Amino acid sequence: MRILIIEDEITLNRTLQEGLTDFGYQVDAAENYKDAEYFIDIRNYDLVLTDWMLPDGDGIELCKIVKNRSSRTAVVIISARDDKESEIEALKSGADDYIKKPFDFDILLARIEARLRFGGTNVIEIEDLVINPDEEKIIYNDEEIELKGKPFEVLTHLARHRDQIVSKEQLLDAIWEEPELVTPNVIEVAINQIRQKMDKPLNISTIETIRRRGYRFCYPESHEDAE
Repeated sequence: MRILIIEDEITLNRTLQEGLTDFGYQVDAAENYKDAEYFIDIRNYDLVLTDWMLPDGDGIELCKIVKNRSSRTAVVIISARDDKESEIEALKSGADDYIKKPFDFDILLARIEARLRFGGTNVIEIEDLVINPDEEKIIYNDEEIELKGKPFEVLTHLARHRDQIVSKEQLLDAIWEEPELVTPNVIEVAINQIRQKMDKPLNISTIETIRRRGYRFCYPESHEDAE
């Protein structure tokens, strides 16, 4: 499970990062609106935990952006505002929960777990192709396909953004924990494995290469500008 923390109070931000990481979550963290937008654009999150008031923006607006991109992503607003009207405003704006500062970490953790437990499905279904990220499983025409690890993550990310052309750099940022330590060639390796282990045996095409721009998920349709 991947969580994005957006909190401009540095000490609290680090405390939340360390605490959630200790409980097995993959965590990204931003201290302002601009950086949060960057993470939301390149990665898919199971839950976004955001402060209401940020130095350069509004957590409620971020909530709307997250929900427009993926309604299944849970959003929890944390705020020093303790009035009833603020809580109602946040929930009506799309937030799944509202937690007032100061809060107990154990209670926050329990409420995060509850939101993730009752969240929407991650499963991607496109005609007779089913991709289940939680179980790292692909089913095509009721047959399970053996594709694991980074190639599976690359396929999943492209499938989630199937209306977009995704560059190698965007794939590296979205999937690799330390993208600066690997070369873009790892993307080509992953794409090749998808084609060899999945597309070729099934006689289908799932990913097209867009010259000098990146990749696009093309199943079940193909495009003329593919290589």
